[in-house]
Amino acid sequence: MEKLLLIVFAIIISFFISTSAAREFNFDGANLHRRSTDETLCNQLIKPAGYSCTEHTVQTKDGYLVGLHRVSSRNKDQGGQRDPPVLLQHGLFMAGDAWFLGSPEQSLGFILADEGFDVWVGSVRGTYWSQGHISLSEKDKEFWDWSWEELALFDLAEMIHYVHSVTSSKVLIVGHSQGTIMSLAALIQPNVVEMVEAAALLCPISYLDHLTAPLVLRMVGLHLDQMVLAMGIHQLNFRRFHHTSISIFLLAPFI
Repeated sequence: MEKLLLIVFAIIISFFISTSAAREFNFDGANLHRRSTDETLCNQLIKPAGYSCTEHTVQTKDGYLVGLHRVSSRNKDQGGQRDPPVLLQHGLFMAGDAWFLGSPEQSLGFILADEGFDVWVGSVRGTYWSQGHISLSEKDKEFWDWSWEELALFDLAEMIHYVHSVTSSKVLIVGHSQGTIMSLAALIQPNVVEMVEAAALLCPISYLDHLTAPLVLRMVGLHLDQMVLAMGIHQLNFRRFHHTSISIFLLAPFI
């Protein structure tokens, strides 16, 4: 079983390597992916659904440029009135688009906007909509030298501060999975918690001692993280992986 898992893992890694050639452009000294001006979260998912959307960039204390997107209701009868700001924070292997993948009646980002909330959507460092740094390139090993702790204490903390400063209002937080552990860690900071009104944690996690997923346990037992680093691979970007369906098919027996 372990040998088969290694073979599957090697196949997936080969696909990642073949499809993840780095492309960059300069944006105020930042190293970001090369995209057309239309290739933004607002233009690809939110505006086509009839919602107003603006792009924002927040610089963290350690130099990362994280993305924020502000979404307004498609209901023009609200007269510009908005309820308190709500910040949506995605989970592991996701980005801000996770809140808009369904129909307006099924996607939380759209639902909250239609209910009148001032919706802000965050995408942490290293994700498709938020991949940049003031001096590092994604080719640099140092670019990927962080953990969820930095996501909480730097990325989410700066997002909360930015939304609070723009709206002059306390922020509501909705976190999913990794977004919940980020929220719990960020809120231990007194200067952050005073800017937050409340938090809703979806699929909350804080400790990983009780994991039972066979795939995860096997990967840990085989030390695949060390194998990946030894191969010089620092980025597994699922947003760019065009063979996700293949990986799901191959991994199905282990999940």
